[in-house]
Amino acid sequence: MTTWSGRVEGSLDPDVWEFLRADDAELLPYDCEASREHAERLRDAGLLTADEFDEVEGKLAEIAQDPNGYLDSDEDVHSAIERLLGDVGRKIHAGRSRNDQVVAALRLYVLDACAEAREAIDALALVCLSFAESEAETVMPGYTHLQRAQPVTLGHHLLAWVEMLDRDRTRFALAAEAASASPLGAGALAGSTLELPPPAGQMRNSIDAVSDRDFALDYLYAAAVLFTHLSRIGEEIVLWASAEFGFVRLPETASTGSSMMPQKLNPDVAELVRGKAGTVLGRLAGLLATLKGLPLAYDRDLQEDKTPVFATRRDVVLALQQLEIEPRTVLANRVLANFYIASNQRSKAEQPLKIVYEVTKAPASAFALAEFYVATGNDDGARSILQPLTSDARAGERS
Repeated sequence: MTTWSGRVEGSLDPDVWEFLRADDAELLPYDCEASREHAERLRDAGLLTADEFDEVEGKLAEIAQDPNGYLDSDEDVHSAIERLLGDVGRKIHAGRSRNDQVVAALRLYVLDACAEAREAIDALALVCLSFAESEAETVMPGYTHLQRAQPVTLGHHLLAWVEMLDRDRTRFALAAEAASASPLGAGALAGSTLELPPPAGQMRNSIDAVSDRDFALDYLYAAAVLFTHLSRIGEEIVLWASAEFGFVRLPETASTGSSMMPQKLNPDVAELVRGKAGTVLGRLAGLLATLKGLPLAYDRDLQEDKTPVFATRRDVVLALQQLEIEPRTVLANRVLANFYIASNQRSKAEQPLKIVYEVTKAPASAFALAEFYVATGNDDGARSILQPLTSDARAGERS
């Protein structure tokens, strides 16, 4: 079913139909919500009776819960809803166009997606906070240039993750604010002659109302920055889980092995989150490229705004949920291979920085063996190498 069949005689070529048909089924409940608001405006203007409004409201509630009602013969979600409403469906199309209808539904979708993202961010941040509290005294090396630099605690490092997530939460709140304006009443581009009451938060300019997709860009930008942060977190988990670092052990419920090398436990979740960051960044760049050359007001190019938003919403929630699975720390109660951190903590009165300098002059092979012992759980072996080095360095300092 189409809403423009009165202008074109016959039917479209099947291949053209397939190419033009919108992939917008996810908008169904949001389009129903926007349609209900428009029907309420028609009722308040006296263009829809109370009984007709009640019929529309009841049918829209049913349609929103039944995605199977959207058929291949429907050009888009809007025409599907109008068909499912029956005779009264054509009546509520008065005073609106698909142009303001689709962007009204997408704005509601983005509002929901932002709320969902913030909820998932909160859940991951709480896991990180709990993990940070339990590891507040767990010493680990802090890094610059991916070289061991100064001693920190695992708890302090995890709180840096929380700070990033908190800023992400703010960005999604700002994206939601941008999406909250209403384009209803803009019609195709220049409004309608029907005297309908304005919706709450109505946009000032009707041409801008149907052409604006900044709110979708804001959402994709918030998601792109979020995934940039999650990618950095994922990279650290990948590093920490390696034998070379040996800081954490991954839960087997969230890792895979190798068909050829049975000793391996792969950090698949962290790796895929890191990989999806590039995809999410690409979606933002793609929509920017789509919008950059469009004349006002509405163009069919804007049909491409939904696919990146839909896909990103799924990735945001899945990635945040999977990262909630805590790896088990291996740092606690261990003699770390970065022995100079232990030296640095013992006593500032003994000029630890000079001790560190002396200790680090020891053969690299000794450090490598100590790291191997730490990674394999042999604390005694690591201690047997590190303690003499530290003692020798301290003896040299006293002399």
